Amino acid sequence: MVFTSTCLFLTKIRKAPRKYLRQGFIDTLRLYVRGGSGGNGYPKYGGVGGQGGSVILVAKEKMFLEHVLNEHQSKRIFASHGTDSSQKYILGPPGEDVKVEVPVGVTVYTDEGKRLGELNKEGDEVIVAKGGIGGHPKNGFLGSEGQAWPIKLDLKLIADVGLVGFPNAGKSTLLRSISHAKPKIASYPFTTIRPNIGMLKYKDLRQISMADLPGLIEGAHANRGMGHKFLKHVERTTLLLLVVDINGFQLSPQHTFRSCLDTVILLNKELELYNESLLEKPAVLVINKMDTDGALKKFEKVREQITALPEIIQEYSEEIRPTRILEIGEIIPISAKESVEDIEKVKNTLRNLLDINAEKQKLKEVVMNDLNVIRNLKENLRERATPVV
Repeated sequence: MVFTSTCLFLTKIRKAPRKYLRQGFIDTLRLYVRGGSGGNGYPKYGGVGGQGGSVILVAKEKMFLEHVLNEHQSKRIFASHGTDSSQKYILGPPGEDVKVEVPVGVTVYTDEGKRLGELNKEGDEVIVAKGGIGGHPKNGFLGSEGQAWPIKLDLKLIADVGLVGFPNAGKSTLLRSISHAKPKIASYPFTTIRPNIGMLKYKDLRQISMADLPGLIEGAHANRGMGHKFLKHVERTTLLLLVVDINGFQLSPQHTFRSCLDTVILLNKELELYNESLLEKPAVLVINKMDTDGALKKFEKVREQITALPEIIQEYSEEIRPTRILEIGEIIPISAKESVEDIEKVKNTLRNLLDINAEKQKLKEVVMNDLNVIRNLKENLRERATPVV
């Protein structure tokens, strides 16, 4: 009895994982999918076997990959086989398809990197494992096997606005003030450990979605910190909202202190190194914590420096200096925690810029369509032209 008690005491007690790890955000999920085999035919009567069922992904709003994992904990999804042809069923009944609901914004890849499809709006479908063909005269009445392979679901959040900034800049405070989202807020870095989506609602019932991403650190493009795990979610946003602290930022006493201007330049650099096409997106710069002492004087200096950014960045080392500057449409000083007026200004600015961008995209599409019409017309005229003898 004593020996048993001692052994139990010495046994290492496993601690339960922290809550945020148990409920962590999943943006990549690997599954094994298999389509059903086709049923065999019936040579005596020329019967045809049933088609094997397929595995189909269906996009659905308000879902995350965690839900997919909870529904399919084994990560193995099989469609049913087609039924063999028989005297009773000359045409064998097909196998049943399996439809798997996944979040909007998922791209599906094979292990070899082949893209099987994207699901960008609710109701989109992608067949990820086709069922085998049933047996018939041309294949010797032998049903074929369905497709079977591992696939990777890669989720990139789709939002109108993407919040980008270093830790503790006040992104979560801004999201909470401007929308109905309830992200965690605290006075220390990295309070956001998973993306949050908030909806900006207007009096005319217009809604704009905003994604708050975990704070970046220097080297995020090279997967330092949370790295490209969350930077990739910026790719499908329409507008970038950069949030910086007027007082600058220092990750820890061991790290270099970065001023407000430094953080703007570093964010520009990280976005450029990760994916230069991100710099083509319209951008708004929000300078937060204007309720702190001396903030107004600091802001006036920073605003002057940003307007002369092409010259200012030459003073920085190559490691920090971007080769291409992000075009900032608006610079807005705010106190996300204290000022309701500031929040309304940000909401209205975002709406106006999104509307302007939408008009530009429409105009671009019209121009491209006109160019295609002209190109096709020229080709038709060239084909009809009488050859010169």
